[in-house]
Amino acid sequence: MTTVTTRTIQVRPDLPISLTEAGSGPPVIVLHGGGGPVTVASIGEHLAGTRRVFTPTHPGWNGAVRPGWLTRIEDVASVYVDLLRALDLDDVLVVGSSVGGWIAAEMALRDGGNRIRRLILIDSVGVEVPGQPIRDFFALDARGVAEYSYHDGERFYVDPSTIPPEQLELRMGNMAALRVLAGDPYMHDPSLLRRLGDVSIPTLVLWGDSDRIATADYGRAVAAAIPGARFEIVSEAGHLPQIEQPEATFRAIDGFLSTS
Repeated sequence: MTTVTTRTIQVRPDLPISLTEAGSGPPVIVLHGGGGPVTVASIGEHLAGTRRVFTPTHPGWNGAVRPGWLTRIEDVASVYVDLLRALDLDDVLVVGSSVGGWIAAEMALRDGGNRIRRLILIDSVGVEVPGQPIRDFFALDARGVAEYSYHDGERFYVDPSTIPPEQLELRMGNMAALRVLAGDPYMHDPSLLRRLGDVSIPTLVLWGDSDRIATADYGRAVAAAIPGARFEIVSEAGHLPQIEQPEATFRAIDGFLSTS
Protein backbone atom coordinates (compact mmCIF):
# COMPACT_ATOMS: atom_id res chain seq x y z
CA MET A 1 0.00 0.00 0.00
CA THR A 2 1.28 3.48 -0.91
CA THR A 3 2.15 5.63 2.11
CA VAL A 4 0.13 8.83 2.39
CA THR A 5 1.51 11.79 4.32
CA THR A 6 -0.11 15.09 5.21
CA ARG A 7 1.66 18.42 5.50
CA THR A 8 0.96 22.14 5.43
CA ILE A 9 2.54 24.66 3.03
CA GLN A 10 2.43 28.36 3.92
CA VAL A 11 1.61 29.66 0.43
CA ARG A 12 0.70 33.16 1.58
CA PRO A 13 1.37 34.80 4.98
CA ASP A 14 -2.27 34.29 5.99
CA LEU A 15 -2.98 31.15 3.99
CA PRO A 16 -1.64 27.71 4.91
CA ILE A 17 -2.62 24.94 2.49
CA SER A 18 -3.03 21.42 3.85
CA LEU A 19 -2.28 18.64 1.38
CA THR A 20 -1.71 14.94 1.23
CA GLU A 21 1.18 13.42 -0.70
CA ALA A 22 1.58 9.86 -1.95
CA GLY A 23 3.67 7.93 -4.44
CA SER A 24 6.71 8.89 -6.49
CA GLY A 25 7.37 9.91 -10.06
CA PRO A 26 6.01 12.72 -12.25
CA PRO A 27 3.95 15.18 -10.18
CA VAL A 28 0.16 15.35 -10.15
CA ILE A 29 -2.15 17.82 -8.44
CA VAL A 30 -5.66 16.43 -7.82
CA LEU A 31 -8.35 19.03 -7.11
CA HIS A 32 -11.62 18.15 -5.42
CA GLY A 33 -15.11 19.52 -5.93
CA GLY A 34 -17.71 20.70 -3.46
CA GLY A 35 -17.82 17.39 -1.62
CA GLY A 36 -14.23 17.75 -0.44
CA PRO A 37 -11.05 15.67 -0.80
CA VAL A 38 -12.84 12.38 -0.18
CA THR A 39 -14.51 12.69 -3.60
CA VAL A 40 -11.15 12.46 -5.42
CA ALA A 41 -9.33 10.10 -3.04
CA SER A 42 -9.68 7.18 -5.44
CA ILE A 43 -8.04 9.19 -8.25
CA GLY A 44 -5.09 9.97 -6.00
CA GLU A 45 -4.78 6.34 -4.93
CA HIS A 46 -4.82 5.15 -8.52
CA LEU A 47 -2.26 7.64 -9.82
CA ALA A 48 0.04 7.21 -6.82
CA GLY A 49 1.00 3.82 -8.19
CA THR A 50 3.15 5.52 -10.84
CA ARG A 51 3.25 9.21 -9.89
CA ARG A 52 3.80 11.65 -7.03
CA VAL A 53 0.31 12.84 -6.14
CA PHE A 54 -0.59 15.95 -4.18
CA THR A 55 -4.18 16.51 -3.07
CA PRO A 56 -4.75 19.90 -1.44
CA THR A 57 -7.78 20.81 0.64
CA HIS A 58 -9.29 23.99 -0.75
CA PRO A 59 -9.43 27.04 1.56
CA GLY A 60 -12.68 26.87 3.52
CA TRP A 61 -13.19 23.11 3.17
CA ASN A 62 -13.04 20.67 6.09
CA GLY A 63 -12.38 23.55 8.47
CA ALA A 64 -9.37 24.89 6.52
CA VAL A 65 -8.55 28.60 6.69
CA ARG A 66 -10.11 30.86 4.05
CA PRO A 67 -8.88 34.47 4.33
CA GLY A 68 -11.41 37.21 3.70
CA TRP A 69 -9.74 38.26 0.44
CA LEU A 70 -10.16 34.80 -1.10
CA THR A 71 -13.63 35.08 -2.63
CA ARG A 72 -13.33 33.77 -6.19
CA ILE A 73 -12.32 30.58 -7.96
CA GLU A 74 -9.65 32.65 -9.71
CA ASP A 75 -8.14 33.41 -6.29
CA VAL A 76 -7.87 29.70 -5.51
CA ALA A 77 -6.26 29.04 -8.89
CA SER A 78 -3.67 31.77 -8.31
CA VAL A 79 -2.85 30.32 -4.89
CA TYR A 80 -2.36 26.86 -6.39
CA VAL A 81 -0.06 28.18 -9.12
CA ASP A 82 1.99 29.66 -6.27
CA LEU A 83 1.80 26.24 -4.58
CA LEU A 84 3.46 24.65 -7.61
CA ARG A 85 6.32 27.13 -7.23
CA ALA A 86 6.55 26.52 -3.48
CA LEU A 87 6.80 22.77 -4.10
CA ASP A 88 9.18 23.36 -7.04
CA LEU A 89 7.14 21.14 -9.35
CA ASP A 90 7.56 20.96 -13.12
CA ASP A 91 5.93 18.89 -15.87
CA VAL A 92 2.77 18.77 -13.76
CA LEU A 93 -0.48 16.97 -14.53
CA VAL A 94 -3.51 18.70 -12.99
CA VAL A 95 -6.70 16.68 -12.51
CA GLY A 96 -9.85 18.50 -11.40
CA SER A 97 -13.32 17.18 -10.57
CA SER A 98 -16.39 19.45 -10.75
CA VAL A 99 -15.42 22.79 -9.17
CA GLY A 100 -11.89 21.39 -8.99
CA GLY A 101 -11.98 21.23 -12.78
CA TRP A 102 -12.86 24.91 -12.92
CA ILE A 103 -9.89 25.67 -10.66
CA ALA A 104 -7.68 23.44 -12.83
CA ALA A 105 -8.67 25.26 -16.02
CA GLU A 106 -7.94 28.64 -14.44
CA MET A 107 -4.58 27.31 -13.25
CA ALA A 108 -3.67 26.21 -16.76
CA LEU A 109 -4.56 29.62 -18.15
CA ARG A 110 -2.47 31.41 -15.54
CA ASP A 111 0.50 29.07 -15.86
CA GLY A 112 0.64 29.22 -19.65
CA GLY A 113 2.37 25.84 -20.01
CA ASN A 114 5.27 26.80 -17.78
CA ARG A 115 4.85 24.15 -15.08
CA ILE A 116 1.51 22.52 -16.02
CA ARG A 117 1.88 20.24 -19.05
CA ARG A 118 -1.34 18.18 -19.06
CA LEU A 119 -4.88 18.72 -17.86
CA ILE A 120 -7.78 16.41 -17.02
CA LEU A 121 -11.21 17.90 -16.37
CA ILE A 122 -13.81 15.54 -14.89
CA ASP A 123 -17.42 16.80 -15.07
CA SER A 124 -16.02 20.29 -14.68
CA VAL A 125 -18.19 23.34 -14.10
CA GLY A 126 -17.15 26.96 -14.59
CA VAL A 127 -18.50 27.99 -17.99
CA GLU A 128 -21.86 29.19 -19.24
CA VAL A 129 -23.34 27.08 -22.05
CA PRO A 130 -26.55 28.34 -23.70
CA GLY A 131 -29.34 25.81 -23.25
CA GLN A 132 -27.34 23.75 -20.75
CA PRO A 133 -27.83 25.33 -17.31
CA ILE A 134 -25.97 23.94 -14.33
CA ARG A 135 -28.33 22.43 -11.78
CA ASP A 136 -28.83 24.61 -8.70
CA PHE A 137 -26.99 22.42 -6.23
CA PHE A 138 -27.83 24.67 -3.29
CA ALA A 139 -31.55 24.11 -3.87
CA LEU A 140 -31.30 20.31 -3.66
CA ASP A 141 -32.01 18.25 -0.58
CA ALA A 142 -30.04 15.07 0.12
CA ARG A 143 -32.34 12.98 -2.04
CA GLY A 144 -32.03 15.47 -4.90
CA VAL A 145 -28.24 15.55 -4.63
CA ALA A 146 -28.14 11.77 -5.06
CA GLU A 147 -30.70 11.79 -7.88
CA TYR A 148 -29.01 14.46 -9.98
CA SER A 149 -25.38 13.59 -9.19
CA TYR A 150 -25.41 9.83 -9.81
CA HIS A 151 -26.55 7.34 -12.42
CA ASP A 152 -27.78 5.17 -9.57
CA GLY A 153 -29.01 7.72 -7.04
CA GLU A 154 -30.54 5.17 -4.72
CA ARG A 155 -27.21 3.43 -4.26
CA PHE A 156 -25.47 6.65 -3.18
CA TYR A 157 -28.23 8.35 -1.21
CA VAL A 158 -27.24 9.04 2.40
CA ASP A 159 -29.94 9.87 4.93
CA PRO A 160 -28.76 13.05 6.72
CA SER A 161 -30.13 11.73 10.02
CA THR A 162 -27.48 8.98 9.95
CA ILE A 163 -24.54 11.39 9.59
CA PRO A 164 -22.69 12.30 12.83
CA PRO A 165 -23.16 15.95 13.89
CA GLU A 166 -19.48 16.84 13.45
CA GLN A 167 -19.54 15.58 9.85
CA LEU A 168 -22.73 17.51 9.15
CA GLU A 169 -21.06 20.65 10.48
CA LEU A 170 -18.09 20.13 8.13
CA ARG A 171 -20.44 19.61 5.18
CA MET A 172 -22.28 22.81 5.99
CA GLY A 173 -18.97 24.64 6.17
CA ASN A 174 -17.96 23.21 2.79
CA MET A 175 -21.20 24.40 1.22
CA ALA A 176 -20.74 27.83 2.76
CA ALA A 177 -17.26 28.08 1.21
CA LEU A 178 -18.61 26.88 -2.14
CA ARG A 179 -21.34 29.53 -2.05
CA VAL A 180 -18.78 32.29 -1.43
CA LEU A 181 -16.44 31.16 -4.21
CA ALA A 182 -18.95 30.03 -6.84
CA GLY A 183 -22.41 31.18 -5.83
CA ASP A 184 -22.63 34.47 -7.74
CA PRO A 185 -22.59 34.19 -10.69
CA TYR A 186 -23.70 30.65 -10.08
CA MET A 187 -20.99 28.07 -10.81
CA HIS A 188 -19.45 29.91 -13.75
CA ASP A 189 -17.34 32.78 -15.00
CA PRO A 190 -19.02 34.42 -18.01
CA SER A 191 -15.61 34.87 -19.68
CA LEU A 192 -14.19 31.39 -19.14
CA LEU A 193 -15.65 29.59 -22.15
CA ARG A 194 -13.99 32.11 -24.47
CA ARG A 195 -10.72 32.04 -22.54
CA LEU A 196 -10.48 28.24 -22.73
CA GLY A 197 -9.29 28.78 -26.29
CA ASP A 198 -5.97 29.86 -24.76
CA VAL A 199 -5.36 26.49 -23.10
CA SER A 200 -2.38 25.14 -25.03
CA ILE A 201 -1.62 21.82 -23.31
CA PRO A 202 -3.00 18.32 -23.95
CA THR A 203 -6.38 18.07 -22.26
CA LEU A 204 -8.82 15.27 -21.50
CA VAL A 205 -12.42 16.22 -20.75
CA LEU A 206 -14.05 13.20 -19.07
CA TRP A 207 -17.79 13.07 -18.37
CA GLY A 208 -20.37 10.81 -16.81
CA ASP A 209 -23.18 10.22 -19.31
CA SER A 210 -25.83 10.45 -16.57
CA ASP A 211 -24.58 13.69 -15.00
CA ARG A 212 -27.59 15.92 -14.39
CA ILE A 213 -25.68 18.58 -12.48
CA ALA A 214 -23.84 19.52 -15.69
CA THR A 215 -24.94 17.40 -18.64
CA ALA A 216 -22.73 15.60 -21.13
CA ASP A 217 -23.63 18.25 -23.73
CA TYR A 218 -22.23 20.82 -21.34
CA GLY A 219 -19.04 18.74 -21.24
CA ARG A 220 -18.90 18.61 -25.02
CA ALA A 221 -19.02 22.40 -25.09
CA VAL A 222 -16.12 22.57 -22.61
CA ALA A 223 -14.07 20.18 -24.76
CA ALA A 224 -14.92 22.03 -27.98
CA ALA A 225 -13.63 25.28 -26.47
CA ILE A 226 -10.16 23.83 -25.74
CA PRO A 227 -7.96 23.38 -28.82
CA GLY A 228 -7.26 19.69 -29.43
CA ALA A 229 -9.04 18.49 -26.29
CA ARG A 230 -10.12 14.86 -26.13
CA PHE A 231 -13.69 14.22 -24.94
CA GLU A 232 -14.65 10.87 -23.45
CA ILE A 233 -17.83 9.57 -21.87
CA VAL A 234 -18.03 7.23 -18.89
CA SER A 235 -21.18 5.12 -19.20
CA GLU A 236 -23.58 4.61 -16.30
CA ALA A 237 -21.94 7.37 -14.28
CA GLY A 238 -23.02 10.79 -13.09
CA HIS A 239 -21.14 13.82 -11.79
CA LEU A 240 -18.49 11.75 -9.98
CA PRO A 241 -17.53 8.93 -12.36
CA GLN A 242 -14.42 8.20 -10.29
CA ILE A 243 -16.74 7.04 -7.52
CA GLU A 244 -19.50 5.41 -9.55
CA GLN A 245 -17.42 3.80 -12.32
CA PRO A 246 -13.78 3.88 -11.12
CA GLU A 247 -12.40 1.21 -13.48
CA ALA A 248 -13.75 2.93 -16.61
CA THR A 249 -12.63 6.33 -15.32
CA PHE A 250 -9.08 5.18 -14.59
CA ARG A 251 -8.90 3.36 -17.93
CA ALA A 252 -9.71 6.62 -19.72
CA ILE A 253 -7.17 8.55 -17.63
CA ASP A 254 -4.44 5.98 -18.23
CA GLY A 255 -5.17 5.91 -21.96
CA PHE A 256 -4.84 9.69 -22.16
CA LEU A 257 -1.58 9.72 -20.20
CA SER A 258 -0.07 6.98 -22.36
CA THR A 259 -0.69 8.90 -25.59
CA SER A 260 -0.27 12.58 -24.65
